[in-house]
Amino acid sequence: MVHQQRKDPLEGATVDGRYVVQSRLARGGMSTVYLATDRRLDRRVALKVLYPHLADEPGFVDRFEQEAKSAARLSHPRVVGVLDQGVDTIGGQAVAYLVMEYVPGRTLRDVLREHGRLPPRRALDLLDAVVEGLAAAHEAGLIHRDVKPENVLLSDGGQVKIADFGLARAVSATTGTATLVGTAAYLSPELVLGRPAEAQSDIYSTGVLLFELLTGHQPFTGETPIQVAIQHAQSEVPAPSVLLPGLAPDIDELVQWCTSRDPEDRPVDGSALLGELRHIRQTLTDEELDFAPAAAPSPALHQDQLTATVVPRLPDDGRTEALSRRDLGGDDAASPPGSTDVLPLAAHDNATSVIRRDSNSTRVFGAVPAVPPMPSSPPAASGTGAFAGGIPRRTAEGTRLGSSVDEEGFDEDGVYEEGFDEDGFDEDGFDDGPGEGGPADEQHRHGSAASTGARPTGGRTGSTVRPPSRRQQARQAQRPQNTLHGRTARRSVRLLVVLLVLLAGLAAAAGWFFGAGPGGVVSLPDVADVPLATARAALDEEGIASLSTEEVFDENVLPGLVIGTDPAASSEIRRFERVHVIVSKGPELFRVPDLLGGTQITAAAELGAAGFAVGTIEEQYDESVAAGIIVRQVPEQGAERRRGSAVDLVVSLGPEPVAVPDVTGLPEQEAVAAVEQAGLEAVLDDAAEYSRTVPAGAVLGQSPSGEVQRGTRITLTLSKGPRMVRVPNVFSLPEGRAVAALEAAGFTVQVDYTFGSAVLGLVAGQSPTGDQPEGTTIRITVT
Repeated sequence: MVHQQRKDPLEGATVDGRYVVQSRLARGGMSTVYLATDRRLDRRVALKVLYPHLADEPGFVDRFEQEAKSAARLSHPRVVGVLDQGVDTIGGQAVAYLVMEYVPGRTLRDVLREHGRLPPRRALDLLDAVVEGLAAAHEAGLIHRDVKPENVLLSDGGQVKIADFGLARAVSATTGTATLVGTAAYLSPELVLGRPAEAQSDIYSTGVLLFELLTGHQPFTGETPIQVAIQHAQSEVPAPSVLLPGLAPDIDELVQWCTSRDPEDRPVDGSALLGELRHIRQTLTDEELDFAPAAAPSPALHQDQLTATVVPRLPDDGRTEALSRRDLGGDDAASPPGSTDVLPLAAHDNATSVIRRDSNSTRVFGAVPAVPPMPSSPPAASGTGAFAGGIPRRTAEGTRLGSSVDEEGFDEDGVYEEGFDEDGFDEDGFDDGPGEGGPADEQHRHGSAASTGARPTGGRTGSTVRPPSRRQQARQAQRPQNTLHGRTARRSVRLLVVLLVLLAGLAAAAGWFFGAGPGGVVSLPDVADVPLATARAALDEEGIASLSTEEVFDENVLPGLVIGTDPAASSEIRRFERVHVIVSKGPELFRVPDLLGGTQITAAAELGAAGFAVGTIEEQYDESVAAGIIVRQVPEQGAERRRGSAVDLVVSLGPEPVAVPDVTGLPEQEAVAAVEQAGLEAVLDDAAEYSRTVPAGAVLGQSPSGEVQRGTRITLTLSKGPRMVRVPNVFSLPEGRAVAALEAAGFTVQVDYTFGSAVLGLVAGQSPTGDQPEGTTIRITVT
């Protein structure tokens, strides 16, 4: 038979008149993600549509809108942006949707499926991007609550983004005040125990994420998500080196710092973790960053597998219908990996159940109460009674089988059942109705069988006669008797005396406890600026024994000295309360980057990224380094300095300039030798020029002049000497015309007068004549 795949009813639909649904991208436990087109802005978006049962919850729409607005205020390159939110009605069904930026690519879960585990360098690079997004969210007051590989997107362009901010809080608020939302494999202990989520909850999930990136395995596994969650609350996350021997100790410390069961022992938020993470990445060697184990890690040798655990028992108030086989990890569980399932709210009654393994999915759990399991007893003689195996059984209406005691303690016959509650249980928590017969009941019957005349029962005598129950004894006690027994009165007196003694002891113990004992109030001493041992001694003197320490970097307090305490000094606390002592590690040191060979602009950018500042800048000539390049730095590369320290730079001005010697008028060989001696290169111009003043073969001109860089070419122009010009014939010309003609030909003129002055004004003679060098003086005689 050919099965035709049903088309998604939203494909092709238009949500809110704006978003045209094209295709389904993914489907989870809380929502379905579609690829859609925003018709208004003509762009592709990711449309997350929550399941109808969430949208139908009273008040959910308001909470969902509030969380969406909070997430939309967070704009960061490491966070998937929230663009729009709303509720529409399609086909008569409410559709609550969230519009996010579309990030084509894959999730971090896909990367883990492909590679199994990642080398430390790649794992820390990915974690850096995740923590950077969390740091921005924590600074804005947002907590993710569901950090896992499925919510980390890797775009085709290499960008890393975190998705689903605020969705977990909206769903958690919808399912009830005692529930939590998260993926069991990444849940922090405080969320498992029903405490409020804080920034440290995201840090714990991030630490588990790093463990999985490094080893390819989650730290805890179990038959069902509840088992895994309880392991997070009861066990410490192992160091990754347990599965990867030889892994750098710094990475082990980072994972265990993030996954401490006490939130106070973790980084306070994403910003604190980001600073430490980047410091560790700088201190690790290339061998440690590229570490690869000899064999693939096997978690089976290092993890305890739980098969049964104490889980909260559901109250019979009508909500039991919500508990399906899928909720308890039964055969009907078919949630895909990374999906969200809703489990019913847990009550405070506990029952022991065997739960099954489920897929790695985001779930809504009832808060797990920190109460011990009900003590078990051997099975009763009859397993069909109302008390089988020591566990009371109830009908669907919530009453005890075989009992009909009302709220005032009267049964169906109107007889007052003293010592029984409204469910028919006595003061010891045992059901004495029909069908009892467990060993615990047996012990309660020994003292009453004789007074009623019933034969005692016991396995040793082989008797099958059942004695009257305490219910029957109570009825018989109200019937008329011939004699009165004094044993009951005497027993009451003894019980009263014991009770008074116990109350006096409790009062004395309480007085000691809240006075000189651990419950007494003391003023927390000021232990700042003293060594840790001295601080411990001062706190011990006050009777404060519960201490935790944390080492942090501090710019002002010397290493090993106490910075302060939490609570602060002079606070009034009780001696049993934990005091957090903060110890200084001194100023945080960072490695100076290598700046040689770069420019002043690139050096300033690198120093700023590494937490340093640009110091003084000195310029000097360098024969081998071009101008503008850094030739020296102080301190040198690799030196460790405090954040904000200045790094001095020496910038090259290039080769030192030299003065060009003046060789004008010198013969060619002498001029060339003088130029080369100055470190310059002499080049002769092919075109020599005439000169009236410079003889032929001498330097007529040079270029450039002044100061130039060493090795610069100096062009020398040689002289061809004066030009030869024919002297014009000016005989018998008037004096004026003769002088003008000679000067126009390039000669100078000297006039002599025959009679001491001009009489006729005509040239009577000239000398020299013929071809003469330009500029020669021509003498003319005027009559």
